[in-house]
Amino acid sequence: MIQVSDLEKIDTKMMFKTYNEWPKIGKESFEKKFEEVDVKSIDHIIFSGMGGSGTIGDVMKDILSKENIHVNITKGYTLPKTVDSKTLIVATSVSGNTQETLEILKQSKKTDAKIIAFSSGGEIEKFCMREEILYQKISMEHSPRASFTKFLFYILNILKNIIPITKEEVFEAITLLEKTKIKISSDNLNSENNSLNIAKWIKNNPIIYYPRGLNSVATRFKNSLQENSKLHVISEEILEACHNGIVAWSKNKEFQPILIRGKDDHEKTKERWEILKEYFRKENIEFLEINSVEGNIFSKIINLIYVLDYASIYHAILHEIDPSPVDAITFVKSKL
Repeated sequence: MIQVSDLEKIDTKMMFKTYNEWPKIGKESFEKKFEEVDVKSIDHIIFSGMGGSGTIGDVMKDILSKENIHVNITKGYTLPKTVDSKTLIVATSVSGNTQETLEILKQSKKTDAKIIAFSSGGEIEKFCMREEILYQKISMEHSPRASFTKFLFYILNILKNIIPITKEEVFEAITLLEKTKIKISSDNLNSENNSLNIAKWIKNNPIIYYPRGLNSVATRFKNSLQENSKLHVISEEILEACHNGIVAWSKNKEFQPILIRGKDDHEKTKERWEILKEYFRKENIEFLEINSVEGNIFSKIINLIYVLDYASIYHAILHEIDPSPVDAITFVKSKL
């Protein structure tokens, strides 16, 4: 079992301490007072962002999955052709210098869409000030990925007139986050810590299976393991995987399947989970199930992300890897 001293020694920039504050950060961000954004007549939202900033759009899309609003996620340089005067473009770059997001903003200015941007400063802020784009500056917490909760709750707050999550549902999520923190934080490094247990279970490269509605959770877990633990990770939607990806298990069993399940998955999805588990047992493939909490869709998503992000940090520490440095990303950006 790891100790706090191990975290302090290996996690040189103390990322884990920021994660201990996630419930507080989320609550304070949602309670900030902002001028309401005019979203009348909006029937199409485009979320633009890369990496951790992009996951915010993934979460919003999952929340909006059952609403009558068309949602696009843009992770790249090209704005969808479907943009019109009823489109809201939400651009997020925690660093403020993401090249792809800046390009989307430049293209957005040539359309009739409404635009709002979020960053901690950088070129995004300069561009928005110069072009008179609605902009909100949000300070970074430790790093872009550790700032996830702060940016997410800020954006939920500012866009509450169009995101179908009530104030009561948001505070339910925060209350559950506070309860989750007690169980998984660095103050509870024992056998009851679920995040630590997940980290210990992962010995090889994971393949993450997820249902519709929890894509953001799987994507975030994949990204966090890649950045914090420096692992190669694959994620696949459960129904689609049963039409292709599952075949690979008949020959290659060097990976580890992780099943991320929602408490109220669709009945046919529940059926598919049981079939997949039966197949894994038949093939003697060990798998791990991770279930969401009870509650609204936002509570499920943010609590799963909290547990799994912390698991990626613990996994890094268990393998004596500093979770903060991302030298490969720095190398790529230096060449752009």
